[in-house]
Amino acid sequence: MSLSVFNTMGGRKEAFVPETPGKVRMYVCGVTVYDLCHIGHARANVAFDIIVRYLRHAGYGVAYVRNFTDIDDKIIRRANQEGIPFEAVTRKYIDAFYEDFDRLGLLRPEAEPKATEHIPEIVALVARLVRAGKAYAVDGDVYFAVKGFPGYGKLSGKNVDDLLSGARVEVDERKRDPLDFALWKASKPGEPWWDSPWGQGRPGWHIECSAMAMEHLGESIDIHGGGKDLVFPHHENEIAQSEAATGKPFARYWLHNGFVNIDNEKMSKSLGNFSTLRDVLARVKPEVLRFFFASSHYRSPIDYSDRSLAEAKAGLDRLYRVKEKAESCLAAGAAPSAVPAGEEFAPLRDARGRFDEAMDDDFNTAAALGRLFDAVRALNRLAPADPPAEREKAGQFLSGYAILEPLFGVLGLLRMSAGDYFRLEIRVEDAVGVGENSSVRVRPSEANILERIEARKAARSRKDFAEADRIRKELEAAGVLLEDGKAGTTWKNRE
Repeated sequence: MSLSVFNTMGGRKEAFVPETPGKVRMYVCGVTVYDLCHIGHARANVAFDIIVRYLRHAGYGVAYVRNFTDIDDKIIRRANQEGIPFEAVTRKYIDAFYEDFDRLGLLRPEAEPKATEHIPEIVALVARLVRAGKAYAVDGDVYFAVKGFPGYGKLSGKNVDDLLSGARVEVDERKRDPLDFALWKASKPGEPWWDSPWGQGRPGWHIECSAMAMEHLGESIDIHGGGKDLVFPHHENEIAQSEAATGKPFARYWLHNGFVNIDNEKMSKSLGNFSTLRDVLARVKPEVLRFFFASSHYRSPIDYSDRSLAEAKAGLDRLYRVKEKAESCLAAGAAPSAVPAGEEFAPLRDARGRFDEAMDDDFNTAAALGRLFDAVRALNRLAPADPPAEREKAGQFLSGYAILEPLFGVLGLLRMSAGDYFRLEIRVEDAVGVGENSSVRVRPSEANILERIEARKAARSRKDFAEADRIRKELEAAGVLLEDGKAGTTWKNRE
């Protein structure tokens, strides 16, 4: 079975055929950096992280680009509220993005462009549209003429006439048409600005993604991704301005992940059920959250609740118990041999083909996990009760685990040793709600803290400072602060 994907453009599954055989150019819309990321951002980023991992697993060379929107009305508003330059706001929240998503094991894209670093490319693209008669300038602003692009609405399925009659469109008498959208905005007093042929100003939101995608991947790309909330107007506008400028299809495949609900309600600040990723990771192991996301198809809505997280933890614990057995077999000196013949071991022997078959159906991680658990059940039949005494069985177990290990990696799971995974058990002592006003105090046991301090000390002694820093951050995320002094390392609970 070859890979098929659900293309939002047309609303159907299609065989995946990149423009250049064996090569994939993929652009995913990133976050606007004015605040901490929320769990919806986590769902989107994990979904596309798995897609990139699977494409590489399937043999494709993937050029992966994900942007940061680092100039925007919300960023300017936050900077004014805090009395700091807008660059300080964006730097703060880009650092926070990396801190949170590194814990989730996200791969770094080949390029992570920022809008403010691509002003010349943005200005050039806007000028190209003006010269082509697809955009027009008014008092320092530049607008895209929607009715000059006949295909407008083809991604979202919206009709221009219906939009005009029914949509809530901001009234601006200077526009030729209410649906026209800003490509370049004249700066207001006190706002950041850059020079342009139309005066001092800054880019509109939509144009930056077109300019950055073209700069890093070319005028036509294979995959453009993002959340379902971006289909209209953001991605619709990207298509219009890009194709109006180049005359070429902007993206061959449009992929969109589903929403996150909280206890069967849409996540919303107004409903008080809004959760930042940082709040969630104070209560949930990062890999448990990844497992939770992978347990549903990326296009489906997913319900975040204590029950669903408990189910995810139970599932991930089962996988880590398998890794724990493999580590015991290795420690006993066993060497991989071969998986025995027999129908009961077929799900294990054929695990890669079965896993790939599920993922080839529009990256169906839920089905792929099901195939992995079938294989794990078969593998557990080979688990030796006493690895040193049962070398042959231990070797067979290691051989079976070697089949599964890269498949776990495609999902970004089992990234640490089983000992580390089970050692730091998070216990929630007080949890009032799940919203941004929740008060959550998370504490590992004192024995676990002392174990982790000793592990950090050992890492520092062998000059593995990355591991030592990881342990410190892991404890800090659990509310435990370490202090190094002449007498050694002490700890205290964060107030």
